[in-house]
Amino acid sequence: MFNVEKTTAEAVEWIRDWFDHNGKGCNAVIGISGGKDSSVVAALCVEALGKDRVIGVLMPNGEQSDIDCSHRLVAHLGISFYVCNIKKAFDGVMDSLRLAGIEPSRQTVINLPPRIRMSTLYAVSQSHNGRVANTCNLSEDWVGYSTRYGDAAGDFSPLGKLTVREVKAIGKYLNLPIDLVEKVPSDGLSGKTDEDNLGFSYAVLDEYIRSGVCENPETKAKIDRLHVINEFKLKPIPCYEYKA
Repeated sequence: MFNVEKTTAEAVEWIRDWFDHNGKGCNAVIGISGGKDSSVVAALCVEALGKDRVIGVLMPNGEQSDIDCSHRLVAHLGISFYVCNIKKAFDGVMDSLRLAGIEPSRQTVINLPPRIRMSTLYAVSQSHNGRVANTCNLSEDWVGYSTRYGDAAGDFSPLGKLTVREVKAIGKYLNLPIDLVEKVPSDGLSGKTDEDNLGFSYAVLDEYIRSGVCENPETKAKIDRLHVINEFKLKPIPCYEYKA
């Protein structure tokens, strides 16, 4: 029942309206990975604001085997971009932790690059009158497959209520290169895909989110558990309510 034409038009209008109220004349700043989410967000922003107000930021951590995908995307959209390699920053923090007597955990090694990238995006944004795009989708957010204050941060989120299947549909509707839309996402560290790490496919997750149906009870239980323990990532930081 997903109406891709209607949803795309509404998303474009939503972005345009958001900028009118939260940064009139500002630029959209987007971390470009070359995958479906950043590609679709960038394309939607071009439709909403014009390519002259969209800035892509490519942020490899040293050598990135698929960096060509990011270059193809910015060329396809005709947007300006910067390449900011984060390896020195990443290595610097790792070295500082070890000098302090802290051995970084595997999860630390995985989550630090997205957090450095988000800091980089805000540095670019503040230097270029920008607003930073969050490129997460509903499916990832549902099970917490994002890094808090990393890729889960941003000023506006065009895809936050759309599943992976719906994001892909928009990408195809916007005539993005099909291999970028269908690119299999990976964690960039272990060589495993997102679905390998999650233990279920996005197709199964999307169906469960939209219909409530998951035929495998073990998969359903895993999705439910991940959703519950990661819900805090989507909520504002709790505050102590002082009463005078």
